[in-house]
Amino acid sequence: MLNRIFISAATWTGLGLISGLYWREFTKFTDFTGHTQLATAHTHALALGMLMLLAVLAVVRSLNLAEKPTKLFVTLWNVGLGLTFGTMIVKGTLQVLGIEFAESAMWSGIAGLGHMILTGAVIYFFVVLRRALRAFSEPAATVAV
Repeated sequence: MLNRIFISAATWTGLGLISGLYWREFTKFTDFTGHTQLATAHTHALALGMLMLLAVLAVVRSLNLAEKPTKLFVTLWNVGLGLTFGTMIVKGTLQVLGIEFAESAMWSGIAGLGHMILTGAVIYFFVVLRRALRAFSEPAATVAV
């Protein structure tokens, strides 16, 4: 499980760095100077992908969280962030190209769905974390002699 979280964090790091480069070079190549969703896509990938998952990795390792709930959290997190990040990249690219479809409410709906999945995943992680902390704080059972 730790390796899966690490690979996810490393993947989001790569996507964050690549998307930052893409934003910079693509807008420079097209002489685009306005606001675009590309400007914040890389920070989403780095903060929510890399930093969050590295923090989760440390928590999972230190508290020895169960594999099944941790795997579900990581899956939900990657799906939610993937929807959000992917929407930002596509919408931002369309904005730079000046395609009117970029302003469709559909993009906000898809990104909103991604954010809802992320919210659910965070709540689920806190439930799992609380259960683990309760297990640590329970006194060991005593054996009657």
